Amino acid sequence: MGMNQGVGISDRRKFLSSGAVMLGIGATGLISSSAVAAVAQSDDLGVLQTSLALEHEGIAAYQIAGKSGLLSPDTLKVALTFMGHHQEHRDSLAKLVTQLGGHPIEPKTDAQYIAELKLGALKSEGDVVALAATLERGAASAYIGQITSLKDPKIAKLFASLSADEAVHWATLNNAAGTPIPAAAYLFG
Repeated sequence: MGMNQGVGISDRRKFLSSGAVMLGIGATGLISSSAVAAVAQSDDLGVLQTSLALEHEGIAAYQIAGKSGLLSPDTLKVALTFMGHHQEHRDSLAKLVTQLGGHPIEPKTDAQYIAELKLGALKSEGDVVALAATLERGAASAYIGQITSLKDPKIAKLFASLSADEAVHWATLNNAAGTPIPAAAYLFG
């Protein structure tokens, strides 16, 4: 189950925070000429776009792993449920991006996700579960880490809800892998 290499929790946090800055700076190019967005909305738009990219990643990971033939029927059912959650997250984030005058970021290709997440190295159901748990923990931490940077309280509330979903996914996968409950508090953040 050594799939924690390559995409760690700190990698996802760095991606979200650096991507939010880069997208926040570039957000003005995403805003239509007819839309007038406040600076606060531009900052939130960048964070939303980066979060949308992470949801695309989660959807792709579950989709590709689901087609791999490595998952038992019960595990596949859980993976498809979690993928459905990520699709709903994607839709909520894309709607907000559009409402702020932006154009939702598009997903990468399956080949890009396979390479970036090292999905081709997955050899067993345990490998898939370990990678999914790592990605979910990183997502929960990333959402929590961005809550205070958001200007719009409604978006901050959404991020709190998203982080809770990701934490439930992580806990479920962690339990399925038989990984002990961490002794330390503050698991995400």
